[in-house]
Amino acid sequence: MGNPIILSTWSFGQRANRAAWPILEKDGGALDAVEAACKDAEADPNNRTVGFAGLPDASGKPSLDAAIMLSPRQRGSVAFVRNFMHPISISRRVMEATPHVLLAGDGAEQFARAQGFKPSDLVNEESRAAWEKWRADHKPTARPVRNIEELGLSAVDEGNHDTIGVLARDARGTLAGGCTTSGLAFKIPGRVGDSPIIGHGLYVDPKAGAAVATGHGELVMGICGSFLAIELMREGKSPSAAATQVILRIADTYELTGQDQVGIITLAPDGSWSSASIRGGFKVALRDPTRDEMVEPGFVLMK
Repeated sequence: MGNPIILSTWSFGQRANRAAWPILEKDGGALDAVEAACKDAEADPNNRTVGFAGLPDASGKPSLDAAIMLSPRQRGSVAFVRNFMHPISISRRVMEATPHVLLAGDGAEQFARAQGFKPSDLVNEESRAAWEKWRADHKPTARPVRNIEELGLSAVDEGNHDTIGVLARDARGTLAGGCTTSGLAFKIPGRVGDSPIIGHGLYVDPKAGAAVATGHGELVMGICGSFLAIELMREGKSPSAAATQVILRIADTYELTGQDQVGIITLAPDGSWSSASIRGGFKVALRDPTRDEMVEPGFVLMK
């Protein structure tokens, strides 16, 4: 059926790919590989945007979202998880053990406990110190902070983006995808972005392809970005054309600022793939039998 491949967003995706590659190299399944890559990112204390040590919300507490997917009928996700390190694995359990798609908040955590997942403190000294500095630098306002400009974060720095997205194709040709995130740093408590919403941050259809998005989730959510990419591929568009059209649709929908960034990866059933982004700075980590490297997006709207 062809060579296996795994693709992940941002530079920390290269480490995640390396954690997952032994599964694909030994003819393991794409779903297992995606979960392993996401779990590696979730447990990495140096990754400030995912899982343990992810930057908290405005209350000082982290909240995690994730999704995993094989097909429109096989998908699961969780949102607003505060006390478990691996929301990607809880998402897989939602997919495999329940008739539901998305569990959130206390319900997701009760389910995780019932399934044998162990609670974990997600805050470390560095993430707590970052929140304390942010709180000291940002005086309370009459209304909640609404966007990244008001937070004073740089959108170009990948450390301020909120997701690792992973797509894989195994030696049998099976596609799988996953994404996991601690969300926008210092967000309003309760904010949920595109990552756990099927068709927004992630979509996989074995007949048409797989797509995953990263960056500012609100931009992706307005156009159902990953679903849009797959529908374009279903109509015959190449992975490159589909990824480009998603970014162009975002640009046509919003008045973009210098703080806005979205990156998307598209993977076809035959293993061909591409990516696109609003601006420079986004890269894709690629691992296959001959390559282990970072790749620039095929299309960049604002260079």
